[in-house]
Amino acid sequence: MNPKFEKLGFYPADILLPKKGTDMTRWAVVACDQFTSQPEYWQAVEDTVGDAPSTLRLILPEAELNAPDVEERIAAVNTSMGEYLSSGLFDTLEDSLLYIERVQSDGKVRHGLLGMVDLEQYDFTPGSGALIRATEGTVLSRIPPRVKVRKDAPIELPHVMLLIDDPNKTVIEPLTRSSGEMKPLYRFDLQQEGGSIAGWKLTAAQADETADALAALCSAEEQAWKYGVKDVPPLLFAVGDGNHSLATAKQCYEDLKKVTPQSQWASLPARYALVEVVNNHDSALQFEPIHRCVFGVKPEEILEAFRAYYPGAYEGQGEGHVIAYTHAGGEGYLTVPNPRVQLAVGTLQAFLDVYIKDHGGEIDYIHGAGVTDRLGRRPESIGFKLPAMGKQQLFKTVMADGVLPRKTFSMGHAQDKRYYVEARKIR
Repeated sequence: MNPKFEKLGFYPADILLPKKGTDMTRWAVVACDQFTSQPEYWQAVEDTVGDAPSTLRLILPEAELNAPDVEERIAAVNTSMGEYLSSGLFDTLEDSLLYIERVQSDGKVRHGLLGMVDLEQYDFTPGSGALIRATEGTVLSRIPPRVKVRKDAPIELPHVMLLIDDPNKTVIEPLTRSSGEMKPLYRFDLQQEGGSIAGWKLTAAQADETADALAALCSAEEQAWKYGVKDVPPLLFAVGDGNHSLATAKQCYEDLKKVTPQSQWASLPARYALVEVVNNHDSALQFEPIHRCVFGVKPEEILEAFRAYYPGAYEGQGEGHVIAYTHAGGEGYLTVPNPRVQLAVGTLQAFLDVYIKDHGGEIDYIHGAGVTDRLGRRPESIGFKLPAMGKQQLFKTVMADGVLPRKTFSMGHAQDKRYYVEARKIR
């Protein structure tokens, strides 16, 4: 490994890509945690893919995590991984970093850097001083089902996106200007209105320059300038998307350490996880709120309970936290004056956690206001819509407060999430 990356927790990787001739549009599918309440989306993907080689055969959509035959589905995923490896489907790009340009559904171009992170340098514990930190609360109960999918898998496919706070645009943007010097790898349209994507392999010199630029973001001067703090551990990477997937990779690695001599830990492929790095200041990157739909409840009762939970809360829009709602009987707003927490999502989630525990019901986390309205109008359902959080609040909040409430924000619309393209061996 390039020694320049040792202090960054981020490295070039041996990256697997399908050989030329593969239908890449059918190969790439969107992150498995999207469209969980829209089975018609995944059916459309199934219809598009057919019998072609596809990452659809290498993932388990999270909508299926609780299916009665989930163990058989996981076994089928692992079998497909083994078959794809043994058939010679993949080429290996050794010790590589990739530069990625993703044209989103809105036409804007998001720029990324693909490599692997050292899970020893990642911690999802609130208040951690690790180089790589979670941005939101990690729901520990969500990890074991995902561990079942990963623990025996021979390869990984990343939908994790890490953010760097680089207002001067020193890390990724120079790669945009010099992509002509790189080896082009792929360029194709993404299915289901996902836009398009292109990727290049960095030269050795560009990898060195990238390492130097990342190291500069960790300096004490940089931390003081951006956050007004001194003598605190630097935060280099904040998890933007895929927090529970990265936490799952961490758990699988920690489990493997228990049965592996410490002298061999550094050589374990599972110690590392493939990720895409994006600058928080990329103009194409937009923070979208993640809304809530609650199923199996009576809307009027849950609204009444909300107002009782927050004395002083009232119908309509006013000063404080304003939360919109939609159900079959109508729509409106709830306002909580003088809230106890910083963000409206924290106000809503605190109530929902208690209500669901006491009265039952099921929460789903929804991308898109229109989808939330449509689902909220179903019988015995209600949708809650939340305001977006400003990007500039992210790193400062994580530095000061540890983590945000879970499912606070999403980086763009569901169809603009990361699509699975690259893979990496983890066994």
